[in-house]
Amino acid sequence: MSLAIIYSRAAIGVESPLVTVEVHIANGLPALSMVGLPEAAVKESKDRVRAAIVNGGFKFPSRRITINLAPADLPKEGGRFDLPIALGILAASGQIPEAHLPAFEFVGELALSGALRPVKGIIPFAIQSQQAHRKAIIPRANEQEAALIDAKHVLSSASLLEVCHYLHGQQALKSCITESTAKPNRNHNDLADISGQQHAKRALTIAAAGGHNLIMIGPPGSGKTMLASRLPGIMPPMSKNEAIETAAITSISEQGFQQDQWGVRPFRTPHHTASGVALVGGGGNPRPGEISLAHNGVLFLDELPEYDRKVLEVLREPLEAGKIIISRAARQAEFPACFQLVAAMNPCPCGYLGDSSGKCHCTSEQVQRYQNKISGPLLDRIDMHIEVTRVPLQKLKNNANNTSAAVETSQQVALKVQQAHTLQLQRQQTCNAQMSTNMIKTYCALSVKDEGFLTMAIDRLNLSFRAYHKILKVARTIADLANTEQIQSKHLTEAMSYRKLDKA
Repeated sequence: MSLAIIYSRAAIGVESPLVTVEVHIANGLPALSMVGLPEAAVKESKDRVRAAIVNGGFKFPSRRITINLAPADLPKEGGRFDLPIALGILAASGQIPEAHLPAFEFVGELALSGALRPVKGIIPFAIQSQQAHRKAIIPRANEQEAALIDAKHVLSSASLLEVCHYLHGQQALKSCITESTAKPNRNHNDLADISGQQHAKRALTIAAAGGHNLIMIGPPGSGKTMLASRLPGIMPPMSKNEAIETAAITSISEQGFQQDQWGVRPFRTPHHTASGVALVGGGGNPRPGEISLAHNGVLFLDELPEYDRKVLEVLREPLEAGKIIISRAARQAEFPACFQLVAAMNPCPCGYLGDSSGKCHCTSEQVQRYQNKISGPLLDRIDMHIEVTRVPLQKLKNNANNTSAAVETSQQVALKVQQAHTLQLQRQQTCNAQMSTNMIKTYCALSVKDEGFLTMAIDRLNLSFRAYHKILKVARTIADLANTEQIQSKHLTEAMSYRKLDKA
């Protein structure tokens, strides 16, 4: 009788907990049983493993084989355990040496030929195997993904046979060391393409510099969607840790990781028919939703009142906490969800309330009912509310013909945003939108006169204490853009002008 122990890892949310694959071979009628809460895809691995072992030139033991995936209460799914199971069988049957196996962790799905196929969640796997001080062996198709985190301890292989040759000391495996990592794709649309809308562009600059949430109200065709799509192009570059966090979430999602998106801030635009589960994530085995896929990026909700109100309400907690905990009867998963919410809506059902065209014939009751689709608590969590008016056609033509007009490009605006963002990191190690209450007291102090003015405005408008803090944070960002240490009256006044939709 013989026993082999192989280390691997499961995929639970953005975590990759350790799974010990125990293979026991004993005398008896030929059989293979698998225990340890394996799901259907894992149970099917015995047929893939058998074919891969035989096609690799090894002998599949004609004895009783028991495979245990420990811990038994941790759910296992997918084909990621094919490679460790195959190696466990070969080690237990004495066909490969066992001495060095405890120093490695293995993951990979096997083809019938013995070739290794890619699996999801390689980035969490590589990070946590490094923390456990073990080398990791992954499929060759996943090596570029692992290389992005500079995983020198990760080796890649194209087949089961290559892994076995490596364990025998007959062949070296390629290390996933960063050579020329993917360069961020900066092909964003340019702010200079938008004619007019200087007020909206200013608000967009402030939102990018401080990480503030933003809602735009205006008639159809006024440029709300165009403005929102330009936001990622002026946001500060992602740090290495932010890029890894975002890539880790993408790597466990259905779409999978795409190398050209490394270091690019996500821009997610779910349709207004999306469900609450689609936004926050869920499922029997919890998967990340749109708010997690927008982590460190932008979640754009166009036609905001068209979303179901219950769907919008699920955004309230993540907007404050920066994470979402999905609880199910059998398991629980936590996903990061630190995103910038950018929303767009029309002022009334027909969309033309207050427009110079005079097309609007909505009654006050219809307008009120339409705007009430957005709850007060949700609006209270949005830092900036701005109006985007329609630019007259003649002005659009004049701007298009006047090529000498001084129009700021996204690159120029991004430079200002980066400078302001750097000031924030040097001062409080986080962007202004994420400042804590103590940070606000320390870094957003006002003069006695300005404090009295803001207090009077808050009382008259009947704003919440959260709105009070939002105004201070936006004012702090405006001061940072002006490279001013102290918040001044003009900064505070401008910040208060971005609260158009506050409800009494």
